[in-house]
Amino acid sequence: MSEQREEQNRRRTSVELFAGAGGLAQAVELAGFRPLLVNEHAPRACQTLEANDYALLPAGTKPEPPAEGEKCPLVAGDVQKVDFDRFEGEVDLLAGGPPCQPFSLGGIAKGDEDKRNMFPEMFRAIREIKPKAVICENVRGLLRPSFREYFDYIKLELEFPFLERVDGTDWKTHLATLEKAKKRGDVDPAERYEVVMTEVNAADYGVPQIRNRVILVAFRANLGVDVEAFRKSVQEPPAEEWYSETALIRSMMLGDYWRRHEPNIPPDVRARVEARLPKVLPDDDGRKPWRTLRDALQGIRHGEDPLPVIPLHEQDRKKEHGGVAYHVGWPNARKYDGHTPNEMDRPAKTVKAGVHGVPGGESVIELDQRDPIPGKPGEWEYRYRYMTVRETARVMTFPDKWKLEGPRGEKMRQLGNAVPVMLGEFFSNAVARALDAAPEDK
Repeated sequence: MSEQREEQNRRRTSVELFAGAGGLAQAVELAGFRPLLVNEHAPRACQTLEANDYALLPAGTKPEPPAEGEKCPLVAGDVQKVDFDRFEGEVDLLAGGPPCQPFSLGGIAKGDEDKRNMFPEMFRAIREIKPKAVICENVRGLLRPSFREYFDYIKLELEFPFLERVDGTDWKTHLATLEKAKKRGDVDPAERYEVVMTEVNAADYGVPQIRNRVILVAFRANLGVDVEAFRKSVQEPPAEEWYSETALIRSMMLGDYWRRHEPNIPPDVRARVEARLPKVLPDDDGRKPWRTLRDALQGIRHGEDPLPVIPLHEQDRKKEHGGVAYHVGWPNARKYDGHTPNEMDRPAKTVKAGVHGVPGGESVIELDQRDPIPGKPGEWEYRYRYMTVRETARVMTFPDKWKLEGPRGEKMRQLGNAVPVMLGEFFSNAVARALDAAPEDK
């Protein structure tokens, strides 16, 4: 990054809505944006943000942009009550993952959307703030055929946020209004956004987790952002900036992966993994190997140390092993058909907002230790346990220094609802580069 770019990034600003545990907020700040405001409704998540040096505003206080060097204000509570007037013209990037689940198919068909759908508040914030760019993250389930038309409506609302839906009008009527405006092409570029939708698997962006999501990025049309160049930068970046399963398989077959983790992997574990690999070495796609759960526990951020091993007889709910925060063993993990543990030498399954019993065994980890199966000579069963909060945070690429508040269940819920920091950072950096290059953003 050039000195000019670093200087420009220091001047850039952001507002974060639906901040949760701060995954996307961290990402945006790591990309060089100075936070002016964060908002979150859940009390425990607000405690997490406050513990990480956001300044909680007293109830009823009208938020204002902080001066350079001041703490970012945290507005705790319902986003529908937040007044953004003081932020107009001050914000480069508005970011957030608006809650929009569960959508009821019957409700959508009747035009009566779930009241927990917060996209309308995102659009209100855009109208009041007029940011240069917007990032929205959400579940890929919105692309299901049953929701697809409604998702197209969301994208058009993001493109034309100043064409407000009339009270009492159903969404399909408003969709027709937006489609007519797009066809006419006469909306003021200062009140129109150019939208890029990207389907992502977080593993392809260096996150040690299979996590399929949709990311919407919008740029104010009067800035002259090269939207096609941005689209290519996030959907078709140079091969060396991407990660792939093919590259992981190659690194295992060529031995690089195992050498990286020597001498910590028992021979039987390696043999078991290699038995499932292809017989023929796949062609080199030029990408980096997908990061695995083992990689995460060893540390993928600069300066991260390997997490201490937790003996199975020390699942006491209390002891922080090795003095590592939230690295606490938890008893009574189970596995059964349809609820199988995470494998160490694959990216983790999608972290979900649950603690025990989440579908698929996402909160359970299979260990390298094994026991013989009684009555079955030569057969073995690998041991397993619940993942610790710290291990889960590593899978979400949260830095070890980031604090989490609340009991274990709340910490896990916050992580499951978050945006992986490294995924958010990739997109935030791409937005910053696109704004840097925009001819009218000077």
